[in-house]
Amino acid sequence: MFRGTSSITLDSKNRITIPTRYREELFADCQGKMVCTVDIQHPCLLLYPLPEWEEIELKLCGLSSMNPQERLLQQVLLGNASDCEIDKSGRLLINGPLRQHAGLDKNIMLVGQLKKFEIWSEQAWQGQMQQGIAKIQSGEIELTERLLDLSL
Repeated sequence: MFRGTSSITLDSKNRITIPTRYREELFADCQGKMVCTVDIQHPCLLLYPLPEWEEIELKLCGLSSMNPQERLLQQVLLGNASDCEIDKSGRLLINGPLRQHAGLDKNIMLVGQLKKFEIWSEQAWQGQMQQGIAKIQSGEIELTERLLDLSL
């Protein structure tokens, strides 16, 4: 399970370096093979270990290509999916269309989200956090049954 936020940089060859605390697990679980795609709700990227992505692909495969909404979701997620492999130095290449979707420049935030990572530009992540905390504090977020059952 991945958690926490890491401030990382995009190098001149458009690579990010995965923090060392995640590398051993990623090499053990998926030999450093990852899949990166766009987030359809936020200006960020989703980075999955290959076995986790394969579960997503099975779900996408179950959608109908004849249903316009389901086909659109397949097109966006699968059409933007990029195979990535962590090299021996812990670096991972992020391709141009993915970088453009997330507005990535030099300063990046890698955010652990249990079974995947989110990759944000630092500026967008800070804005997301400020907005999210403000919504929670103001009571703007509707508490669903599952949220009411969550005890922290």
